[in-house]
Amino acid sequence: MEKRRIGSLEVSVVGLGCNNFGGRIDAQRTADVVGAALDAGINFFDTADVYGGTRSEELLGRALGRRRGEVIIATKFGVPLDDQRRGGAKPAYIQRAVEDSLRRLGTDWIDLYQLHRPDPETPIEATLEALDALVRAGKVREIGSSNFSADQLRGAEQAVRPGAARFVSVQNEYSLLQREPERDVLAESERLGIAFLPYFPLASGLLSGKYLPGRPAPEGARLAAPAAPLTARFLTDRNRSAAEALAAYASSRGRSLLELAFSWLASRPAVASVIAGATSPEQVHANAAAVGFRLTADDLQEIDRLAPPPPR
Repeated sequence: MEKRRIGSLEVSVVGLGCNNFGGRIDAQRTADVVGAALDAGINFFDTADVYGGTRSEELLGRALGRRRGEVIIATKFGVPLDDQRRGGAKPAYIQRAVEDSLRRLGTDWIDLYQLHRPDPETPIEATLEALDALVRAGKVREIGSSNFSADQLRGAEQAVRPGAARFVSVQNEYSLLQREPERDVLAESERLGIAFLPYFPLASGLLSGKYLPGRPAPEGARLAAPAAPLTARFLTDRNRSAAEALAAYASSRGRSLLELAFSWLASRPAVASVIAGATSPEQVHANAAAVGFRLTADDLQEIDRLAPPPPR
């Protein structure tokens, strides 16, 4: 498995998103998925305190067990958990959130601690100072951002005190069907030397090849669930038609749509790791093997025709 850098961290180019842990899959299935990831050479596990109603961190830590030292764990804070834990990026809340995550993960340190979304009520200087204190205390190795705009990345970089910890990553939605980061966030992350981590790289499964026009979504699949307003937004006629065209093109090159989606993201210079969730060992192995499609300039040009980038 190829490795790339996020600050001082060396991560596998395919990572495992842990948002299914404690929600769609239980402790045993989580252990199976984590074991398959380790076997496939994946060393990067991305979770959040809010995933699985806080259960994701707990099940991930339990599944890793004594192999904790072999992996890079990324988690996030800042989204409200309940009436008492209302989220945000105030220093006092960060102190509570990191201790809770360390306890749930069963570890003494977090490799990449990410602000899940910007907090307009807290000056970024105060947030960065609190995160720097965690780095200095050895509780966190690197810090990152998520759902930040290019302006917010610039503002955070300008707010860093000399010698203090800075954001080394930004995790935003990015896929063949959602290319908004190409307007400015990707370019800004490259300029600042910040690793880009795409979430929803398969558009919640639409780019896995499961969903094609004129066919019902497979039973049990995420996009098939009636109560899935967040993910159902992917199932537009435009997206399904584009996915079908991309699948046909991938097939003409002897590849699958899954391979095209992963390899295209991995070909972007700023992308450090393509993070995708999984509910079975089979999905993990398919994802891990999906970055072997070396795209040519002609491939990239055809992809732009089938799934155009946003105007700049």
